[in-house]
Formats: sequence, structure tokens, C-alpha cells
Amino acid sequence: MAGIVDALTEAVGAGAVSAGDAISDDYTHDEALTATAQRPLAVVRPGSTAEVARVVELAGAAGVPVTARGSGTGLSGACIPTAGGIVVAFERMNAILEIDLDNHVAVVQPGVTLEQLDAATRAHGLVYPVFPGESSASLGGNVATNAGGMRAVKYGVTRHQVLGLEAVLGTGEVLRTGGKFVKATTGYDLTQLIVGSEGTLALVTEATLRLYPRPEFAATVLAPFASLDDVAAAVPKIVASGIGPLLIEYIDLITMDAIVNGHGIELGVDAAVKARTLAYLVIVLEDRRDDRLDESVEELATLLSTIGALDVYVLPAAAGAKLIEAREKAFWTAKAAGADDIIDMVVPRGSIPEYLRSVGELAGARGALVVGCGHAGDGNVHLSVFQRDATVRHDLIRDIFAAGMKLGGAISGEHGIGTEKKSYLAELEDPAKLALMRRIKDAFDPRGLLNPGTIFDSTGLHTIGDTP
Repeated sequence: MAGIVDALTEAVGAGAVSAGDAISDDYTHDEALTATAQRPLAVVRPGSTAEVARVVELAGAAGVPVTARGSGTGLSGACIPTAGGIVVAFERMNAILEIDLDNHVAVVQPGVTLEQLDAATRAHGLVYPVFPGESSASLGGNVATNAGGMRAVKYGVTRHQVLGLEAVLGTGEVLRTGGKFVKATTGYDLTQLIVGSEGTLALVTEATLRLYPRPEFAATVLAPFASLDDVAAAVPKIVASGIGPLLIEYIDLITMDAIVNGHGIELGVDAAVKARTLAYLVIVLEDRRDDRLDESVEELATLLSTIGALDVYVLPAAAGAKLIEAREKAFWTAKAAGADDIIDMVVPRGSIPEYLRSVGELAGARGALVVGCGHAGDGNVHLSVFQRDATVRHDLIRDIFAAGMKLGGAISGEHGIGTEKKSYLAELEDPAKLALMRRIKDAFDPRGLLNPGTIFDSTGLHTIGDTP
């Protein structure tokens, strides 16, 4: 395959292509616990949309699969390359092209990180609100996985913030969708088809994102509860109150202890209260004015005391920030504790109590430990599964997903399907829906080049005009 490597080098420059032993191990995996690393034929770091299109054209001519890669922080195996394939890494395409103050949008290249965009928007008193817990994550990766995070209860997820895209299709064609406007009824919404498609439909080379005024003041409220049922029952009442929290997170007792002990956080919870506590709610409020924030905190504390909270604590700013940061890093805590898999089921928030009861029963029946936390405000439940036996674990996770889907949920709330959850999707999802997804992929990527084997099994590369 030396010929394709030479052609790629000619397309993007010698310093932007790695092959063989020169490929760093970082490009062979993401953060999925169950995935196997895979070394690609080459890693290409294009510097422009035109170079991306040329790489796809060359790959198509050679019949070589292409996998897009951002920062590699995903948890589903979606950016793990195909053997003998090409990784298109976007680290050179990392420019914030525009901060449009009149339209409150940012136009960014896919290699821009959340940390980079946050610093740029902060200077203008604005914020891009999606934060899935890793500031080094790239915007291209966020778009590909429809990333969510704790702030989704107030702002929604990535697809709610993406107004337009530039992307390269599997044919090498460059497509522009959407624009600096919030609504349109002009044909199919191609932007939203690409968002969350995990690199299987197109390679995103530019994104136009919504920005919001950045509130200056925030407060973190901690509420211990005697059971997960009590926590889950409280969430709809908080949402319905009109207080408008930035985030509502539930954390079970085991996970909270691991977070607190692992990060040296002092929450100040009374010992007698802690002895009765099995789960916590963490709620963050924000406002443009500190006096109005104080009023909202007082209103929230009163509400919590009437809906089952054992006590209410307004955390000092430093402790609150540290707790939120630690919660955002809960994956690393679970990984350090030896979790065998991480899943992120989403169910209607009113169904969380029933769902968590089912999870507990299923785990107990298979001798497994399943603990976790989640974005209680939008029903996104993150579970750490401790079960060494791979066969038992697969059956347990399948049943956990099935229980959530029975309640109207979906297999992934934000991590995506990737390669690591596709077997569950194949087992549990409507075959007609999967068949339609395949036909959509064939329309965007008729050669089957882009990230084959992600979301569903690949039918193999084929030439234009073949029946896929």
C-alpha cells in the first residue's frame, strides 16, 4: 500500500502523514473500556477542507476505509481505525474562524477543543453551553457523537446548538448545510442527519454553533436523600418549579464516596444525615445577578425540604466547583475502581425510579455490581458495570438496555453506539429503523468508506454503482 501513502503525502505534505512505526499509539484507540486498539495503515492530518476531500477521493480510489478522529476522548470505540485504513486526524484544523457577536454564533474547525472555545467566548461574555465532561474534547468529535453533558437540562445537547456544517461526503464532495439562523423549512435537515452519525456519513470540516450570554454568578446545592426513588421522584418537581437549574445530577452513595475520597472533597454533610443517605442530588443554579441567584437558592432549598431531602447544603464556591469537576471525571473514577464497562442509557426522567429498580434487580440476579450517577434532569443514566465474565456481562447489559427501552428510552444518551454497543443495537432496535439507517449511509457514503463497522456491521467496501 505504499502507493496510497505516497499519494496522501503528496496531498497534505510529508509532515502531515504518519505510517508504520511512526504512528503513535494514541491513534489506535479511544477511551472505551472494552475496545481493542487497532493500528491503521496511515494517519493523515489535513490542514483544509480541500485536503480532506482529496484524502477521501484517494481512499475511495484505493478502496481504503477512512476513520475521522478528534481528541480521542470517546467511550464507544467510534474513532478506533479499521485495520489497513486511514485515520483523518483534525488537530491541524483547529481554528476558531469567527465569533459573531450580532448573531451569537461561533464558526469553528473540527479540531477546536471545548477549552479553546470556552476561553474565546468568555472574553465576549458568551458561552458555548455543551460540556460533556472533558475540556480537551474536540468540537468535531462532539458533533459526531451528539455530545451532551450535565448542562443538557437547561441548554440541550450538541444537536440543539449546531446551526450549520461544512462536511465532506464519502464521495469526496463538499457539502454545506444550515447557516447562521435558528430555523429553516427548506427540504431535509441534513445538518441534523450528520450530527450524531459518528463519522459514518461525512467528515465534518466546519461547524456553526449557537452561543449564549454567560451568567456571572453560580451556586451549587447538595441534597442528600434516603433512597434513589426519593431522588428520582424529586427531579420532575424541581424541573416544574421554574427555577431553571443549569444542571441536576444524581449520584448514588457508592459513587459519591469514590468521588469524594478520590478527589479529597469535604462536603460538610452531617454524620447523622450521611448515615441515612443512599443518594444525592447536586443542583447548580446560575444567574446574571447575585441577588436573584440568592433568591433562587432559597426557593430551591425550601422546595427540597418539602420533597424528601434529608438536608440541604449550599456548598462553598471552591467545594462546589471541585465536586462538579470530580463528577465530570466520574468515568476515570470508575475506571480506576476496575469497572468492566460504562453504559449511558437514557429514559424519560419520570421513569428513572422504575428503571433504577430494574437495574438493581438485574444486577443482583447475575451477581454483578452496577453503580453510577447521571443527568437526572434529562433522564440520562450513567452506569458502571462490574462483572468480569464477558458473557454474563453482555447478557446483563442487554437486559439493562431492554428494560430502559421498554420504558421508552434509548441505548445511548450521549456516548454513542460506536463499535462497542452495536451488538446491543442489532439485538434490540427495530430492524426497519436499522435498514433505513443503512440506506441513509449508502446515500451519503456509497462506497462504504467512512468508519465502516461503527453503529452497525459493515457490508464491505464497494464501488459506485454496486448494490450495497
